[in-house]
Amino acid sequence: MTDPSTRARALSIAGSDSGGGAGIQADLKTFSAFGVFGMTAVTAVTVQNTMGVQGFEAISAGTVADQIRAVASDIGVEAAKTGMLANAPIVEAVAAAVAEAGIPNLVVDPVFVSKHGHVLLAEDAVGALRTRILPLATIVTPNLPEAAGLAGFAVETRGQMRRAADAILALGTGSVLVKGGHLEDPARSSDLFVGPSWEGWLEEERIDTPNTHGTGCTLSAAIAARLALGDVVPDAVRAAKTFVTEAIRHALSLGRGIGPVDPMWSIGPEHPL
Repeated sequence: MTDPSTRARALSIAGSDSGGGAGIQADLKTFSAFGVFGMTAVTAVTVQNTMGVQGFEAISAGTVADQIRAVASDIGVEAAKTGMLANAPIVEAVAAAVAEAGIPNLVVDPVFVSKHGHVLLAEDAVGALRTRILPLATIVTPNLPEAAGLAGFAVETRGQMRRAADAILALGTGSVLVKGGHLEDPARSSDLFVGPSWEGWLEEERIDTPNTHGTGCTLSAAIAARLALGDVVPDAVRAAKTFVTEAIRHALSLGRGIGPVDPMWSIGPEHPL
C-alpha cells in the first residue's frame, strides 16, 4: 500500500464550473487521473452549462488568498495552477499568497474568455496578470487569443506564435506553451513549447469532435500534476499533451451545446478498477 504521506499534491486556483466540464471540476478529475491529491482555491462561482456561461460571482480576494494559505501551510503543495482569476484584486492576492507560500511549480492558464465568448477576466486585470503572476510562473499556457493579449500583437500563424513566445518569456515566466488549437490545420493539433533547455513543436492528431469544453483546463492541470510528480517541464508538457488528446478522443456528448472532454478516460467505465 502506498504511504499517504508521500502522495503528490496539487492545487487548482480557479473558478467553479456548475456544468462540471472545466474549472476546478476538470482540474480535480485530472489530478485524480494521475494519482495526485487535488486541492482547490475557488476564485469564482460560475453559472454555466454546455450552452455557455450565463454569469459568475467572484469570491473576495482575501478569501481566495486565505484558501491558498490554508492548504499550503498544512497539507503542502508541490504544484499549483491558475485558471479563471476574474479581476485585478484576485490576481494581486493570488500572486502574494503563492509567493508567500513558496509554491515551487506554478502553471498559469491565462483564462480571458470562455469558449462561448463570455469575458472571465476584467480588462484592468490583464496588466496585473502580466506583471504579478507571470514572473512567478514555471510555465504559461495561452491559446492564440490569450497569447495575443499577453504579447500585445496578433497571433494567428506559426511565426507569430514564436514571436509571442519570446514576448511572454520576456515578462519573466520560466517557459511557455503557445497552444495552436486555433490554427487552421484539419489534421494536426500543434503547440509550441519554448523553455530554457528545450524548444519545439508538439503535434498530435486533431480529433474531429464538437465536444471540447475544458480542454485548456485539463491540459494545464495535467502539466501541474506531472510537475507535482517530479517531471521536468518539457516531460510534463509532453505527457500532458498526449493525455489531453485522449481526453478529447473520449469527449462526452452531454447537454445541447459543447460537451466536455473526459479527463477520467483512463479510469472510467471502459477501464474498471
